Amino acid sequence: MKKNFAMKKLYYSISEVSRITELEQYVLRYWETEFEHLRPAKNLSGNRIYTNRDIKLILYIKKLLREEKYTIEGAKKLIKNYSVKEQVEVTKKEETDEVKPVKHTNSYSNEMSLFSNEESEKKDADPKNEILKEDLLELRDFLKNLLDDMQ
Repeated sequence: MKKNFAMKKLYYSISEVSRITELEQYVLRYWETEFEHLRPAKNLSGNRIYTNRDIKLILYIKKLLREEKYTIEGAKKLIKNYSVKEQVEVTKKEETDEVKPVKHTNSYSNEMSLFSNEESEKKDADPKNEILKEDLLELRDFLKNLLDDMQ
């Protein structure tokens, strides 16, 4: 179940998430009390700010509860087992990674290479950096849109 978000942002308000996920705001607030993995941050005003990961988790919970007919307790177990399994896999991967010599180059070019489309398309890229690359590409697109709006 993949949704195309009409607006690509770093953070979304509860009303935006409600529209994206087609869930009432009170349902989102209730799910926050039930699912420990769903804990959106709050801004200085105390309003909830959701990330894309939060939205993906909400859509997964919605799928479990509404489509696959799990109870809340059953969905909690699946989400908990999934996150534990994911952590174990990351730990195993870190243990099996060999220590590679660090190649010292211009740090600016290294940072900018994360924004390069060619770099992100490499199949042999380090899986640890994939999340960082996705976040940086999102940030780049967000900043480009912001600059375009200002001009």
